[in-house]
Amino acid sequence: MKEAFSQYLTFRRKEWASLRLSTPLLLSEMELQQLQGLNEQVSIAEVSDVYLPLSRLLNLYVSANRYREEMTQAFLGTLTSHVPYIIGIAGSVAVGKSTTSRIMQALMAKWPNHPKVDLVTTDGFLYPNRILQKKGLMKRKGFPESYDVRSLLKFLMDVKAGQPEVSVPVYSHLTYDVVPTKRYIIRQPDILIVEGLNVLQTPTVDKATQASKLFVSDFFNFSIYVHAQERNIRQWYIDRFQTLRRTAFQNPESYFHRYGALTEEQAAEVANDIWDDINAVNLKENIYPTMERAHLIVGKGGNHSVESVKLRKL
Repeated sequence: MKEAFSQYLTFRRKEWASLRLSTPLLLSEMELQQLQGLNEQVSIAEVSDVYLPLSRLLNLYVSANRYREEMTQAFLGTLTSHVPYIIGIAGSVAVGKSTTSRIMQALMAKWPNHPKVDLVTTDGFLYPNRILQKKGLMKRKGFPESYDVRSLLKFLMDVKAGQPEVSVPVYSHLTYDVVPTKRYIIRQPDILIVEGLNVLQTPTVDKATQASKLFVSDFFNFSIYVHAQERNIRQWYIDRFQTLRRTAFQNPESYFHRYGALTEEQAAEVANDIWDDINAVNLKENIYPTMERAHLIVGKGGNHSVESVKLRKL
């Protein structure tokens, strides 16, 4: 577990699992099945070994943060609205961060002192396709410049300010676009999980003023990065593409309906090209460099299961 000259403590899965202590597993097999993404088979054993100890750690952090808020209010003699604890979850396309987010949402909501846990993905804050096309960014979708960062920051500011209701744009993976007539309402959650490719990006510096600009990660109380070797993520992406080819892409309303008629070999070639031209570039240039900004790194092996956990020392 000891690691010299590292900002992290590294745990093999068995070591990490022991930190669960007596925390009960209240998530059923049926509930778990509903939380899993395409081509991901997370076992109840993995939930018990990896995600349950993490939920225990986060529960301790949330409680400590709430106590600090109460002490600050007592010192100032003020009574302010409750500030949600915000958890950021980052990682590559197809690495399984969405499943991780849903599992953590379900587990954190089981703790009695913070039952209201919301989950928001940054997909809804992508610019609509019409704007991306106008800016020439359709092939850069998912890259930092393809997001309406101003709207995303405004959302996080309002949540942290304790606004009674904050709305979030909704993204459709079927139409591959933001749904203009749909919004998701956030109502003062105890915990908010924010999941996205680039949520751990380093804030930029304004060259004119030399002032550091706010970014999404500035609002996080805790952050998680879901990591795997690039060769494994590539294969998971291709496998998912093949599954979608046989399912969602068959829907005439799907943005990718044209891929539904491809053979398995043709689909593999297309998926490889998309990975090389878009996803691998984004991973190497923008996503992977942010990994060590996370408070915790979940390390996956080739079979998609978690093998190690790294926890930041400070």
